[in-house]
Amino acid sequence: MKMIVRKGMGRAKSLLALLMVLLFSFATYNLIAMIMEHKADGLELSNRKLMRSNSKFHVAVTATDAAYNQWQCRIMYYWYKKVKDMPGSEMGKFTRILHSGRADQLMDEIPTFVVDPLPDGLDKVNIFLFPQ
Repeated sequence: MKMIVRKGMGRAKSLLALLMVLLFSFATYNLIAMIMEHKADGLELSNRKLMRSNSKFHVAVTATDAAYNQWQCRIMYYWYKKVKDMPGSEMGKFTRILHSGRADQLMDEIPTFVVDPLPDGLDKVNIFLFPQ
């Protein structure tokens, strides 16, 4: 009689373990599906907001008061205006960041923001490579 009871208990433990594995798998699947659906909805919402807000790109270019750099900025601004005027263009504003510290002759021609130049030595870049 004891053998029958033990056999029944062994089957019950096996069934309980199987049921727990199935429930865990079901819960994991639903959790992952919910997360994936939430991410997709979030992306859709953010894309819709961008489409409605008609967001634009802001073009910023750093420049000096050198003749060659002024020529480059003129060409760049010319093509910016051409592309901005095209149908469906997402071009926003254009800003020339002049880091000479003083105004130049292009101030009236190209939207410009004048900033002071960095002190000598601060404009150098040091690259550090760390072993992994």
